Amino acid sequence: MFMGPLREVKPWNTEGVEGVHRFLFRFWRMIIDTENGGLCAEISDEPMDRDSERLLHQTIKKVSEDIETLDYNTAISQLMIAVNEFGRAPKRNRQAMETLVLLISPMAPHIAEELWQRLGHETTLAYEPWPEYDEAKLKLDSVEIAIQINGRPRVRMAVPADADKDAMCELALANAEVQAHIAGKTLVKTIAVPGRLVNIVVK
Repeated sequence: MFMGPLREVKPWNTEGVEGVHRFLFRFWRMIIDTENGGLCAEISDEPMDRDSERLLHQTIKKVSEDIETLDYNTAISQLMIAVNEFGRAPKRNRQAMETLVLLISPMAPHIAEELWQRLGHETTLAYEPWPEYDEAKLKLDSVEIAIQINGRPRVRMAVPADADKDAMCELALANAEVQAHIAGKTLVKTIAVPGRLVNIVVK
């Protein structure tokens, strides 16, 4: 499933199998302490931070849509991204771990079932409802944009994700680095592309 789209012919490659095996082992270690067989000490009921919550809902959305279209390879790729991030987090929300186990269950049912039980469930995950994502939690709070001066990139800065053109230009002109670049020059105009860049034209 990971080697490419399910509908296409793919050459057999043992390296691909090894790569997925390593991923499944990382998935296991994200939840299970391999030294004692219990849950990792990092797993807790502490709430997720905003970035972790967004990643979880992005993963629910991506995996759900890709399974519907039989694009299992990109669903697995998204799960890999999630495991890489959650696997190095100092705290791993238990509900998030359970959600990821449910998401991987169509592709790796045996490992998922075992992890589900180790997370404290006495009944099979087969009858659990499929996770649902919250569209509101997919939105970025801020985005990084480029600030150009006369078409040349000079500064990168974070702005609110929903900032309009006027707000972006105002924030760019208030930036200390930008002010240093345009000091003593006359502002001709500003051009903004929402979510991407602001170009400040001076002479």
